[in-house]
Amino acid sequence: MGSPGLSNQATAARIGLSEPISTGGPSEFDVIKTRELEKFLVDAGLYESHEEAIAREEVLGRLDQIVKTWVKNISRAKGYNESIVQEANAKIFTFGSYRLGVHSPGADIDTLCVGPKHATRNEDFFGELYRMLVEMPEVQELHSVSEAHVPVMKFKFNGVSVDLLYANVSLWVIPEDLDISQESILQNVDDKTVRSLNGCRVTDQILRLVPNIQTFRTTLRCMRLWAKRRGVYSNVTGFLGGINWALLVARICQLYPNALPSMLVSRFFRVYNLWKWPNPVMLCPIEQGSLGLNFWDPRRNHKDTLHLMPIITPAYPCMNSSYNVSSSTLRVMTEEFQRGKEICEAIEANNASWGSLFEPFAFFEAYRNYLQIDIAAETAEDLMNWKGWVESRMRWLTLKIERDTNGALQCHPYPREFSDKSKPNYHSYFTGLRKKQSPNPQATTEQFDIRMTVDDFKRDVYMYNSLKATMWINVCHVKRKEIPSFVFPGGVRPPPPPTGRGFEIRPVVQRLPGSNSPQPDNAVTGRKKRKQQQDEASTGAVSASDSTSLDDSPARKKIQLNNFADTISNSGFPGNICSNGPGITGFGESKLIEQQSSSEQTNNFQGLSEEIDGAVELKSEIQYNGETEGLKSSVPVTPELATGVARPGEGSTCSVIQQKFDLEELEPLELSVTTATVPTSANMPTQKPIIRFSFTSLSKATGNSA
Repeated sequence: MGSPGLSNQATAARIGLSEPISTGGPSEFDVIKTRELEKFLVDAGLYESHEEAIAREEVLGRLDQIVKTWVKNISRAKGYNESIVQEANAKIFTFGSYRLGVHSPGADIDTLCVGPKHATRNEDFFGELYRMLVEMPEVQELHSVSEAHVPVMKFKFNGVSVDLLYANVSLWVIPEDLDISQESILQNVDDKTVRSLNGCRVTDQILRLVPNIQTFRTTLRCMRLWAKRRGVYSNVTGFLGGINWALLVARICQLYPNALPSMLVSRFFRVYNLWKWPNPVMLCPIEQGSLGLNFWDPRRNHKDTLHLMPIITPAYPCMNSSYNVSSSTLRVMTEEFQRGKEICEAIEANNASWGSLFEPFAFFEAYRNYLQIDIAAETAEDLMNWKGWVESRMRWLTLKIERDTNGALQCHPYPREFSDKSKPNYHSYFTGLRKKQSPNPQATTEQFDIRMTVDDFKRDVYMYNSLKATMWINVCHVKRKEIPSFVFPGGVRPPPPPTGRGFEIRPVVQRLPGSNSPQPDNAVTGRKKRKQQQDEASTGAVSASDSTSLDDSPARKKIQLNNFADTISNSGFPGNICSNGPGITGFGESKLIEQQSSSEQTNNFQGLSEEIDGAVELKSEIQYNGETEGLKSSVPVTPELATGVARPGEGSTCSVIQQKFDLEELEPLELSVTTATVPTSANMPTQKPIIRFSFTSLSKATGNSA
């Protein structure tokens, strides 16, 4: 229910873009299920101890004192008079999971230092403050990433992990009661400051836009745990990060303002299983603002029409927080939403427990083919730097494979690294591979040669401006049976999994007249023989039973933007939920609820006794302030890479390639044609000569025996 002090009075006023789907309260059954869910979260160790909470507060207090001393020191060093030095101030803000109140034990604290206009980022923050922190014994593992899209310093302070951003606003003095939610704070600042401030502004706005903060927090803790265990919690690899899951959960809280966490978890999967991506998820109307900053608007920005899973931040300037989702990672997440919906239905029928929902995804049993990406460096510090850079580039491998195979080869990157204890300063990453399911089941002989794709990816990785000759990366194709044992718990390989992804196909049997023995159905026998022939031809084949692939038809791969302000019949933007839902009726319309008589849709929402009889359909939630415009339709997603220009290196074994840091994380670079070669270090180990395979004849494609 949440405490009264944490309620945003959901029943008194509408919160969000639309009226709620249901304002019904919980039943006794819902109360029981919520207690079970909360006990599960406690048993999973998601709540920190009182001692750890105090330690975090002490670290934040100490850090605030440090930045105040730092800004006075640099003010004095720059020659300002003593009165200005005494007034000079800096202030620490928190954001992310800590500010939302959903952090787990051992999690880092996302912090922002706001300083005056004369305290610069490069010279003062990454210079003088960095030197101050280096000299402090309580600071360990200090690492600065000044060239990142959002520059950050990472370190541990008395054992507590801290990510520290910096924003120097256009103020000479930073007041202690500074309100960074005001739009005026963004005046006359650079893009990096805007992005640094956006984390705090978005976090605070989320807390304002949910009807019950305590219920939101419990539900978000649940969804974060679920996403981590199912392997879809990672912004850097093309899935969703903490802010993305917070926005998705907040929207469900708006639609069911009086629901308990167990109800919200179930509704989460029901709604997003039916959501028609790429329609955006938004908590409030998009504001154009008065400062002229760029914001997410597919009517004006062509790149915004290419986003596959838009989740829009609620603070000005509104941006798509999930721009890096690819068709492959979207496919994985939609399958997980479907699985979650089915399990929640079983839980509501008392046929399953919460533990089944949070069962870890068996990644190394899900596919027959994988890419193994190995990285290494000479020292632990070099590996930390190299690892961060490689991980920031990892999603490009997925995008390049999708591009070069026209989407026929789908990727599932695993969002964590593995370490072989016998090899110091060495990490391995894995990506599952499978062929996109074809409507023609006989079309199983296609070969994929991705050697040039891998070379193109490696060339991008070697763009690292701090590259050393001892840093290397190797990419090779491995079958499931070749996965190294160090990735498994305890280094012990589990027994071989059954065929498919947890499903067993049993043949239909019938008895022939005059026979006591059952005979298999002819159709089933034929399918079984064909499957056996395929398995014998290649143990690396991706089975059609692996899972249902995402529909990548052109209608799903582009946003139709014709005549946004027209009526439903003229709008090309489809409804959010259900395949036959209506489109946008106009920007000024905020109504999202429409009763449907379709029995098929009714089945999708069965069990919601408090809702309107029939299915509930959500329309697209785009709503803009200001004047609407007619738009041209967007083009299909066919990205092209804007690669750097190589030039011979001087004093290095690797060629240096020009970087484009201004585009590193804000927008995906457009993909172009691949190149055949990649400059590599002379110290790099020999790679496997071919990463080319057929899903029916892998041994023939590679020239090796299975």
